[in-house]
Amino acid sequence: MSKLLHILVHPTYEKSKANLSLVDHLPKSPSITSHDLYEMYPDFDIDIKKEQELLSSHDIILIQHPIYWYSCPPLFKQWIDLVLEHGWAYGEGGTALQNKKWVQALTTGGDNKAYTAQGFHKHELKDFLLPFQRTAELCRMLYLEPFVLHGTFKQDANSLSQEGKRFALFVEDLISGAKNGR
Repeated sequence: MSKLLHILVHPTYEKSKANLSLVDHLPKSPSITSHDLYEMYPDFDIDIKKEQELLSSHDIILIQHPIYWYSCPPLFKQWIDLVLEHGWAYGEGGTALQNKKWVQALTTGGDNKAYTAQGFHKHELKDFLLPFQRTAELCRMLYLEPFVLHGTFKQDANSLSQEGKRFALFVEDLISGAKNGR
C-alpha cells in the first residue's frame, strides 16, 4: 500500500463547506498523512527541509486547493517555488521526487460547463492546470488526473456529502494502486 501525503492549501478552509466535506471524508488510514500549509505557515515562513522530508517519505502527493483566479492560493505557489529546489527536485541531481505521483483535489465555484470552450471561462480546467502538470513532469513525477468538485457555491449538504464519499473512494483507489499514472 502506498503512502499518501495530503496537503491542504486553503486560506479560509474553515469557511469552505466543500473543502471541509472533502477533508471530513478523507479515509482514516496509517498510510495517509494530512498536512495543512496555512495552519503550519500562517506567516508564509516555510520550513523547506521539513517539507522535503515529508515529500521524500511519501509515494503520492495529493494537493487539495480551490481554484483561485485560474491558479492556486498564494502559499501553494510559494511552497512550489521554495520546496521544489533545483538539485533536489529537478535539474542535475534532482531526483528526490522521481516516480512519485502528483495529484490534485480541486474545488471550483463554477460548474463543469463553465470550464468548456463555450463556457464562461472559455477553456477546459485542464488548460489552467498545465503549470502544475509541467512542474510535476519537471520533477520527474507522474501527473495524475485531478479529483474535481465543481460548482461548490450551488452544492447543498447532501450533495457535498456525496462528493465527500466520491473523494474517499478516489483516495482509497490512489493508496491501493488502483489509480495509476497516465
